[in-house]
Amino acid sequence: MSEKREIKTFHLTTFGCQMNLADSSTLVASMIARGYRRVESEEEADLIILNTCSVRQKAEQRVIGRLGELSRHKKARPGVKIAVVGCMAQRLGTDLVQDIPYVDFVLGTDRVFELPDLLEGNEVASRVMTAFGHENIDFIEPVQENAHSGFVTISRGCDNFCTYCIVPYVRGREQSHSVAHVIDGVRKMVDRGVVEIMLLGQNVNSYRYESVDFPELLRRVAHETEIERVRFMTSHPKDFSDRLIEVMATEPKLMPHIHLPLQSGSDRVLRKMGRIYSRDHYQKIVDAIRASLHYVSITTDLIVGFPGESAEDYEMTLDAVKEIQFDAAFMFRYSVRPGTRAAEFEDDVPEAEKIARLNRLIELQQSISLERNQREVGQTRYSLVEGSSRRSRRDARARTEGNKTILFPEAAPKPGTIVPLRVTSADAFTLHGEPLEAC
Repeated sequence: MSEKREIKTFHLTTFGCQMNLADSSTLVASMIARGYRRVESEEEADLIILNTCSVRQKAEQRVIGRLGELSRHKKARPGVKIAVVGCMAQRLGTDLVQDIPYVDFVLGTDRVFELPDLLEGNEVASRVMTAFGHENIDFIEPVQENAHSGFVTISRGCDNFCTYCIVPYVRGREQSHSVAHVIDGVRKMVDRGVVEIMLLGQNVNSYRYESVDFPELLRRVAHETEIERVRFMTSHPKDFSDRLIEVMATEPKLMPHIHLPLQSGSDRVLRKMGRIYSRDHYQKIVDAIRASLHYVSITTDLIVGFPGESAEDYEMTLDAVKEIQFDAAFMFRYSVRPGTRAAEFEDDVPEAEKIARLNRLIELQQSISLERNQREVGQTRYSLVEGSSRRSRRDARARTEGNKTILFPEAAPKPGTIVPLRVTSADAFTLHGEPLEAC
C-alpha cells in the first residue's frame, strides 16, 4: 500500500552559481511564507528539492548521482515527493522523468517559484513544467546569504548565446529588473543588517531599464542606499564601458574586484566561441581598469580544449595569462553541452590532452596568484569579517576589498564588522594579516 502524506516539510539542496543560490533562497522564503517548514535532513522532509545547474556536465552528473541516492527515501517512504528545479530541469524536461521515474516534479527556470501553487493545487498539475514566459521577475526578492551579506538580482537570462554555453537556453532571454526594484531590494538588505551586497546577473554590464544603464544603476545604489559595500558579477568584455570604470574609480562603496571572463587568448577560438571581442580589446579594458583604479583585483574564467583549439591557440591563452596577470582564475577543460551550438562542432581535442593543458594552465595561474598576493604584503586592507577560520578557531576569516580571503588572529570575531588589517604574509590562495592597531 502506498503511503500518502500531506506535505508540510521540505529540504532543499542547491547546485551551481550565485544565481542558483539566489533562486533557492527566494523559493525557500516563498515556501515558508505559505506555511511549509524547512528541515535540515532529508529524512525529516515530506518534499526533497534539488535546485540544479546545467553549465557543465560535471554539475549534472552530481545531480544524477544525488537522485540515485534519494531513491532510498522513496523505497522507505513512498509518500515522499522529489522535485528537480532550475537549469538542469529546464534542459532535460520530460527526459528526466523518463530516465528517473520516481522524480515527482520537474520545474524549469521560469516555473521554479510556482512550486507552492503546484503543491496546493492552484496550478494545473503537471509533472514537467518548462515553458518560458511564466516568470514575474519582480517576484524575485533580495536574498540574505548570511547575517552581513546578500544578493540582489538585477537581471535574469542572457542574450549572448556563446556557442559553448547552455544558459540562454535554460534561463531565457535577458530581462532587467526595474531600478526601483533593485534600490528597494538593497534597502531591505540594509534594514536586515547587511553590510555588503552582490548585484547579480548573467551579464550585469548589459543591464538597462528605460534610460538607466549599469554604471548609472551602480551610482544610484551607492547614493540612494545606506549599503556600505557593493560588488557585482558577472561582467562581459563586450559591454564593459569606460563609464563603468569611471564610476568604480569615483564611488568608494564599489569594491575593487572585477570578474571578467576571458575564456581564451586566441582570437580564432574566441570567434568560434561567439565571444564578440578580441584579445587586444580585452587587454585594453584591463589596461584602462588598472590605470584608473589605484588598487584592483581582476579574476577570470578560462576554457581549454575547445573544439578546434590547436597547440598554438592554447599557447596564446598561456601568453595572455602571463601578460594580464590575473589575481585568480576559474579554469576548466571543455565538455560538450547538448543543446548548445558548440555541441555540433567536432570535439577533436583528446581528453588526455585537455587534462594536460588544464594542469599546465593551473600551475601557471597558481604561480601568478602567489606573486599577486605577495604584492599585498605590507598593505592595509579594510576587510569584512565573515566568521572563524575553517582551519583554526584561534583565527578569524575576512574578505578584503579585492575579494580575497584574509585570516587574522581573533578568537571571537564579530561577523559583519569591517576591520583594517595589515597583510603580513600570503600564499597563492589566502592572505594572512593582523589588526592595524596591533602593528
